[in-house]
Amino acid sequence: MKTIANAKETRQVRMHRLLFIPLILVMVNAMGQDPIGQAPKWKKWEIEADTLMNRQNFEGAIKLYSKVIKSSQLKDKSTYSSVYKRAVCYYNTAQFEASLHDIETFMAEYPNQFQAHLLKAFVYRETDDKENQLKALNEALAIQPGDPGLIKWRSGLYMEDGEYQKVKQDLQYVKSIQNDPEVEMYLGFAYYNLQQVDSAFISLNKAIELDPTYLPAYLYGGSFSLQESNNELALKYLDVALKLDPENLNAQFYKGVALLELDRINEGCSLLAKAFYAGEDDAGDYLKEKCYSLSK
Repeated sequence: MKTIANAKETRQVRMHRLLFIPLILVMVNAMGQDPIGQAPKWKKWEIEADTLMNRQNFEGAIKLYSKVIKSSQLKDKSTYSSVYKRAVCYYNTAQFEASLHDIETFMAEYPNQFQAHLLKAFVYRETDDKENQLKALNEALAIQPGDPGLIKWRSGLYMEDGEYQKVKQDLQYVKSIQNDPEVEMYLGFAYYNLQQVDSAFISLNKAIELDPTYLPAYLYGGSFSLQESNNELALKYLDVALKLDPENLNAQFYKGVALLELDRINEGCSLLAKAFYAGEDDAGDYLKEKCYSLSK
């Protein structure tokens, strides 16, 4: 029995690329800047670039930040802000290699800037570099320990690698700070894969208690119940799932299987056929074995 779509597919953690990373930078003291009226020309370009960036004209901002960097040759420490902001612009235009190069340049001068490590993690996420994404997250957490959002993000990476004990540890911590249905659901997923079945169902039911309309918890509840051969319980979860989303193929498939296991053949075959013709390929094997064979 398959489980519902894996954690990578169901976890809604990806953010749209047009993301503005807040600029939390520690630059030179104002006493070290040029007196009023003697500011170099690149400072004007940086102000213009900031305006373009705030308007999400990232390509235009990149050109001006590049002029700042070329003109200043990064001899003034404050020009590193343009390097970081150009990295943000490169990220938002999907120029990830260029963004990463600028981040590394910036971090050579400012290695402990939390936002730079966070941007680095975003870049690695977009390029599907899980190993370096995890490294960047851990480096960010070393600077800002206990951030529940980052720990939740990290738990998703552990989930994809099947490191369920680490998922459990991370999500138990997140739960102690800010619980929500998604945290409980994925905690339940981790428990189930650690063979802690009772705890898994407790977490799924807690997710439902927090949000009675949270569909994924019912789908996992139906899936886990089927795997535990508790078909009546599976129907209870799946009936609610189908009330929330009558066309959900996972719910149709699992309910069809549960009905077959309970010898409600006609109902089960009808639901499996509906799921199969809507695109649920896994229903085909059950139809061949349990339904079409009956007519021979």
